[in-house]
Amino acid sequence: MFSFLKSKSEPEPAPENPLAAPVETPDVPRPKEQSGLDVGALLEPPPAPAGGAAQIGPKDEARTAELMPKVVEAISTVFDPEIPVNIYELGLIYKIEADAESKVKVEMTLTSPACPSAQQLPSEVRYKVKALEGVSDAFVEVVWEPAWTKDLMSEDAKIGLGMF
Repeated sequence: MFSFLKSKSEPEPAPENPLAAPVETPDVPRPKEQSGLDVGALLEPPPAPAGGAAQIGPKDEARTAELMPKVVEAISTVFDPEIPVNIYELGLIYKIEADAESKVKVEMTLTSPACPSAQQLPSEVRYKVKALEGVSDAFVEVVWEPAWTKDLMSEDAKIGLGMF
């Protein structure tokens, strides 16, 4: 019969949605406690550094000088998706330090606390710095002092964005 002839009291059958079907999850074998594996540690986020600071040792001037060009080159490949200039030229990188064990700390800021890329940019910086040969680990600390202004941009960035 025609659907427009049905009475209003009869509800229309809902179309089948394959995404709404319950998902069966396989039983994943869990190691027993006596196995010596700490599976819970895999599911927990890494512990926060003590005092909120990156976990690197005292700054090693020679190691910092050695790694600096490679770190700057890696960071220069990170772009804010809304701005066609890399974050190093934008002036978002405040400090780069390395310790004797080649752990690198990058202190950076964002253009604003409401930056839509606030999660992406620091993660990408950490990933690219940590991937460098000679770097044993990398930490990124986002700071808000001093606040970012367009005065922190390089001359090339200002020219590229028409902000001179």
